[in-house]
Amino acid sequence: MASLNLRLRRVAATTVALALGSALALTGTGTATAATGAPAGGDLASVPLAQGLYQSAYSERNDVLWATSAVGQPPAPVTGSRLLRIDPDSLEITAAVTPPLNGTVEAVYGIDVDDEHNTLWVTNTRNNSVAVYSQRTGRHLATRTNVNHSREVVVDEKRDVVWASSFGDGALVAFDSRTLKEIKRVTVEGSGPTGLAVNERTGAVYAADFTNSRIIEFAPGLRAPRLIPTGGGPLSIALSTDGRSAYTADQTTGTVSVVDLRKGTVVRSVATGEGAKSVAVDRCSGRVAVANRLAGSVSVVDPRAGRVVGSVTTGAYPNHVEVTDGGTAFVVDKSGAGPGGEDGLTRLRLTPQAALSGPPAGTRPAC
Repeated sequence: MASLNLRLRRVAATTVALALGSALALTGTGTATAATGAPAGGDLASVPLAQGLYQSAYSERNDVLWATSAVGQPPAPVTGSRLLRIDPDSLEITAAVTPPLNGTVEAVYGIDVDDEHNTLWVTNTRNNSVAVYSQRTGRHLATRTNVNHSREVVVDEKRDVVWASSFGDGALVAFDSRTLKEIKRVTVEGSGPTGLAVNERTGAVYAADFTNSRIIEFAPGLRAPRLIPTGGGPLSIALSTDGRSAYTADQTTGTVSVVDLRKGTVVRSVATGEGAKSVAVDRCSGRVAVANRLAGSVSVVDPRAGRVVGSVTTGAYPNHVEVTDGGTAFVVDKSGAGPGGEDGLTRLRLTPQAALSGPPAGTRPAC
């Protein structure tokens, strides 16, 4: 797997020539700068990126950060949407993919990478579908319909399965990542599944049920989904490295809930900030990064101690946080604060010793 170069490089805007095939349109962005509140010498950077940012996903195979963007808030129509290929060092957009037209633009929102098959899976929320793209060329490979208000997607590479949340009808929909066809559908009546996480060791999939403030667990061998209580209005979910705990970002209460999955109970509730929306785990330290949308910040939580150990101000309305296996967090926001109304991307380091200031440049945390 490709490693992530953690040094912050200050580079001028440029167009990068990549041999990625005709499906990828090449582009460039401005220089990465130190983010608001950046500690001296820390690997913390921010850049105005593009309008309409939603989520991101990091590909270890290609050492690339992918992000989705769609312009046009309901009920207004979508006026533009792109899949963005981003250099994780310079934070420059190096290429962009325009989704196909299917009556309307297949605007992209949720995203996850399948490095085994070198593909990208996205949710086309306003088209009630999911789509698959090639990471190598950017080519659109397939669109699969009947995923009502498709919100998020997660890849289980070990089992060649991709799960999507169908918020509109309370379903979890599984696809075969080789054939790209639907293979299973699990419906919980009255639920509103949003964020997803998968335990690749067991094959269990977990969904945050925003409507009922609970977690939906569906595992191989279960006849029916298991329902586990969590904090108020959970939008996002992540699992501990050992798979024994789940963490939910609870938008209503502005907290992160630490849930013991064996016992099916909330063991800790940590206040992080108003509008907690997205959560991700640093696999090396076990710490949890939480994007607080209304507070305009990212909190770093020690789930065992049950406390916030650091926080940083991002652009307004942070929407999603992605953490790589090397301990780098990427946060996309919906601030519109760029010179052309662009939303922003912030990069920061998560380490066991210093949650935000970061280790010396070029080093990685010991796992």
